[in-house]
Amino acid sequence: MKIFITGTAGFIGFHLSKLLLEEGFIVHGYDAMTDYYDVSLKNRRHEILEKYSNFTCDVGALENQTLLERIAEDFCPDIIVHLAAQAGVRYSLENPKVYVDSNLVGFMNLLECCRKVELEHFVFASSSSVYGMNKEQPFSTSHNTDYPVSLYAATKKCNELLAHSYSHLFKIQCT
Repeated sequence: MKIFITGTAGFIGFHLSKLLLEEGFIVHGYDAMTDYYDVSLKNRRHEILEKYSNFTCDVGALENQTLLERIAEDFCPDIIVHLAAQAGVRYSLENPKVYVDSNLVGFMNLLECCRKVELEHFVFASSSSVYGMNKEQPFSTSHNTDYPVSLYAATKKCNELLAHSYSHLFKIQCT
């Protein structure tokens, strides 16, 4: 099975990729290697993954629709796992455009890739931030998430809505 994973230099993306590679899956990684987190750590993670013969990767921004579409067409993934995003609630107050570009434009680009290739499943990470000021614990997917209190949370909520629409309109299985 071929799996395209975004955010392979991040903590979760790296560990998921490593596990899948060890299980024999073919993984194509994608990461922007931005300096929001330590780039040397990201590079070390990719160096570890590159030791596996069943791993290939590209460095690029989620906003680069041309590159994403080329990868999707050339790699023909069975599954796309989208873990990359511009994270952080506080940073969204300082640099809102970065969040719109990465988390909204980038997410839309990936949904378009899903639509253009025969894909079994699209899996993406949201955030507990979507629950906003919800005081009810533990959070549940049945809770109302209509009132995000940060731009970051709003972009993640928007991703959930976009994925739902694409799933309905184009029969893309999304989790």
